Amino acid sequence: MDTITRTTGGGLARLAGWAQRHRWLAVALWALVLIGVTFTSRLAGSAFHDDNSLPGTESQQVVDLLDNTAQSGASAQIVLKADGGLAANRAPIGTMLGEVRSLPHVRSVSDPLETLSADGRIGYATVTFDAASTDLPYDDIVKFADTAKRAGPVEVALAGDPIARISESGGPAEGVGLLAALVILVFLFRSLLAAGLPVITAVFAVGSTLGVITVFSHFVDIASYTSPLMMLVGFGVGVDYALLIFSRYRTEILAGHDREPAARRALDTAGRSVLFAGTTVIIALLGLLALGLGGLRGVALAVALTVLMTMLASVTLLPALLSLFGKRLERGIRRHAARREHGKAWRRLADGVQRRPLAPLAIGLIVLIGLSIPASGMRLGFADASTDPAGSTTRKGYDLLAEGFGPGFTGPLAIVTEDGDTVTLQRKLAETPGIARVLPPMGKTVLAFPTTSPQDEATAELVTRLRSDVLPTLPGHYLVGGSVAAATDFAGAVADRLPLFVLVVVGLSALLLMVVFRSILIPLKAALLNLLSIGASLGVMTLVFGDGWFGAQPGPIEAFVPVMIFAIVFGLSMDYEVFLVSRMHEEWRRTGDARLAVREGLASTGAVITAAGAIMVLVFGAFLLDPSRMLAQFGLGLAVAVLLDALVIRCLIVPAVMRLLGARAWWLPRWLDRRLPHVALEP
Repeated sequence: MDTITRTTGGGLARLAGWAQRHRWLAVALWALVLIGVTFTSRLAGSAFHDDNSLPGTESQQVVDLLDNTAQSGASAQIVLKADGGLAANRAPIGTMLGEVRSLPHVRSVSDPLETLSADGRIGYATVTFDAASTDLPYDDIVKFADTAKRAGPVEVALAGDPIARISESGGPAEGVGLLAALVILVFLFRSLLAAGLPVITAVFAVGSTLGVITVFSHFVDIASYTSPLMMLVGFGVGVDYALLIFSRYRTEILAGHDREPAARRALDTAGRSVLFAGTTVIIALLGLLALGLGGLRGVALAVALTVLMTMLASVTLLPALLSLFGKRLERGIRRHAARREHGKAWRRLADGVQRRPLAPLAIGLIVLIGLSIPASGMRLGFADASTDPAGSTTRKGYDLLAEGFGPGFTGPLAIVTEDGDTVTLQRKLAETPGIARVLPPMGKTVLAFPTTSPQDEATAELVTRLRSDVLPTLPGHYLVGGSVAAATDFAGAVADRLPLFVLVVVGLSALLLMVVFRSILIPLKAALLNLLSIGASLGVMTLVFGDGWFGAQPGPIEAFVPVMIFAIVFGLSMDYEVFLVSRMHEEWRRTGDARLAVREGLASTGAVITAAGAIMVLVFGAFLLDPSRMLAQFGLGLAVAVLLDALVIRCLIVPAVMRLLGARAWWLPRWLDRRLPHVALEP
């Protein structure tokens, strides 16, 4: 019988058979890949680079003009405060500045006594380096920070990109998330060994991809936040995909199949769902390329590669591990199954929903729509030191500068002209409400300091007012730049290109579902529900980080987070759609009974989807522990979306909708059926 099973089944069954027959080789190959890329990445180091440029926008034109006239190199600020006045502490300050000037890579240091606050208590020295922040040796930045803090009795804080670089510290998010996932799997399978296999698979896949991306960062622009985001998504989908295959393997064992045929059947069924689900995630991520935002391209490619590697590990490494530990796993599966009836509670839930489908459908839609409403008030921006953790030197530097020079000091607006009169421009800006101070012209550039902070909505409104109402009244052409202007332009660029992005992602994903399930209504239902879950997650994120619920500091949402969440969540939502509906489709093809298909589909996958959702919620939610506000936003948005998808959509709305649709759910016009290719998730 073993000879027959080796040669039957689809390509995934044959791949599983190879991994079983060469289990030690499969594990060794993955181990070599992980060790090799990790060692290479350690030798090469990383060269991550944040590229927020938006070619063609007004703020980017200002950046390009200033880059052509200014010296390149990073800068930092040494912010000083003395209650008795800085002038009274001239000696220790001068000694400290002299030591700073002698440090490697320091090009120039300004005198803080020339840039004093009105009361003379606060001043700052601007330190210019001879290289960009990412090119400065880490140890030299640390040495600069340590030296700058030695100013005797004077209070010192530091600000600037180099300081932010050495202040970055990863939280315990990854470890907490994986530990939580392991705990859930132990409760699900009642076995530490069975629980460990999905986690091991995810670690191999994510670890290998992380090393590859670190090396590629030397050749492609990849943002600095890519690595934690890869781990965030990779651990979630990696554990989920392995969990789905292992759950089907357990089902085949309990159905009476031997271990090796059970693994091949699991790959030939659940493995196909994993490949299809992973493909939808990759399509959604690559849809970000349609936005044309350079800073997101490297991130999209890196996270898509992570998902691809988790798919490969699930269909190659996992079968080898199942073969290595097969006997012990089988004993645990049979011992645990003898104590409970599999899927009993989920059958009761499915029957309850199908008896009165309108009530759970209405409740689910009210929850999703209600949570989506706050997203309409979402405000986008870029993080600055005002959102850094309290007590950090960058946050302290921001607060001191705001105290001494006003809240708008850290976010000046740069107005540039090539054919206008800068003196007239200076006078006009000084008369404009919302501007606290205007510096004398520097060539063709005038710096204006708003009365409000960079994160304040009034500052963004000031940028819009300058561009539309104030500057057009002056002769000549003027451009408004600065961090707030860049955030405004980014939000506008995303809004302009979002329809194309949504059309590409939703259209291709719906087409794939149509091909697989031979249905028109199921893809439409999936697309609408996925959009609602995304809207709800963005609404919750707006309430927490935008409005300051639960003690979070209110402020704008990081400008690129919503589109990244859209791509990731849409793909992950399609995962659960495929997992659940493919089992319903399998029962529908076998029995032709639509109601039975819903019940058995939910009974077969309800526990797995809930466990997978709980794992993702904990893995993603653990990033709320990360000190980075941006990663905390990612974690909250993804966790809320998965929670709503796994509980509200898959357990309530989908069974209710499928009951109302009945046999019509599987309808496809004959002319379209003849033209579409046939791709089956069931053998």
